[in-house]
Order: sequence, then structure tokens, then C-alpha cells
Amino acid sequence: MSVSAAQVKELRDKTGAGFMDAKKALVEVGGDMDKAAEFLRQKGITSAEKKMGRIAAEGLVGSYIHNGKIGVMVEVNCETDFVAKTEEFKQLVKDICLHIASSAPQFVSRDEIPASTIEEEKRIESGKADLAGKPAEIVEKIVTGRVDKLMATKVLLEQAFVKDPGKTIEELIKEKIAKIGEKITIRRFVRYVLGEGLEKRSENFADEVMNQMKS
Repeated sequence: MSVSAAQVKELRDKTGAGFMDAKKALVEVGGDMDKAAEFLRQKGITSAEKKMGRIAAEGLVGSYIHNGKIGVMVEVNCETDFVAKTEEFKQLVKDICLHIASSAPQFVSRDEIPASTIEEEKRIESGKADLAGKPAEIVEKIVTGRVDKLMATKVLLEQAFVKDPGKTIEELIKEKIAKIGEKITIRRFVRYVLGEGLEKRSENFADEVMNQMKS
């Protein structure tokens, strides 16, 4: 089922949930606003959202190097040094490092995507042969949908968690917020690939990382 932007906005205003959480909740319950709000509460998402206004200046900088070929550093923030030192928080940071190494996101959230990048992708999609001859309003709708899906693959928070593809990284974070009781945010990350930009033979580093995680 598809839901409108107006429905998503109404649910966000009502519950304080994020865009993707609100959209998913509405789809799950067939567009019923009250049931969607209840769905969010059951998932602990609304309580997590209420904590997002707090200051989170503690946390950890995690790192991961895969066979000397891929290197990741990520800063994950929480509210207190006490939580930062817990094994659960440390494991979360480690999991995020592994995910970034495997899935190669380019941005933490959609807010970081330059408008020029989105416009360029729209230009490319608009010129594809399968859209030739279609009415302009139909083309715009299709292009917007395609670009939206493409951007989701580049955004860390919207990617499916490699260790549990049934949830996104954003949902993973919110589960931890609800459990730990503190605001948790991924502030920034860097991902290095050996020889990136240089001509060399092709290797699937993502598969290597995934295989190591399973071993």
C-alpha cells in the first residue's frame, strides 16, 4: 500500500517519529492513523524520538580494518560516559563499523545529500529510454520514486542492517535508545578503500567483509 506525504506528515506531527518510521507504520496498518501511532509506541519509536532533543556529546570513535584493504572510522554519540563504556554500546559501535565496511554508505542521513547530487540523478533518470513518450507528470513521478530509492541505498540510516536485514540502521539505533534510555546518534564516518581511484583489478570487498562476519 502507498501512503501520501500528507499522511506521513500528520503522523510525524502527532507522534514525533521520523519520516521513514512514520511511513513504514502507516503501510503496516493500511493507513489507519491511530493504529499507526499505536504501532510506533509498541516499537518504542516514539519514546526514542522524545530523547532525540537531548544533548549527546559523549560516546566512542570506533574503527575497523578489513585485511588491510578497507578502513572505517565512525563517531557514535550518547549522553553519558557511563553508557559509552558499556559492552552493549561498544558492540553497537562495532556493528556500525562492520556495516559501513560492507555496505559503503556515502552519507549518514538525507540531510547531508547535496541538492546538486539529487538533481543530477533526476536528470539521468529523466533521460532513460523507457520513459520516452510518457506524459511529463508520469515521468516526474517515476523519476522521483527511482531517485528516492537510489538515495536510500547511499544513506547509512536507511540501509538494511547487514547482520539483520529486517531492520534499518535507523531502526537499530532507535531500538538501542529505547533499551538504554539515552539519545544515541551517528555523527560522522569515513571509509577508506585501498587504492581507491587508482586503476586496479576488481575485487568485491563487501563480500569479503560479510564472509568474515559469518566465520
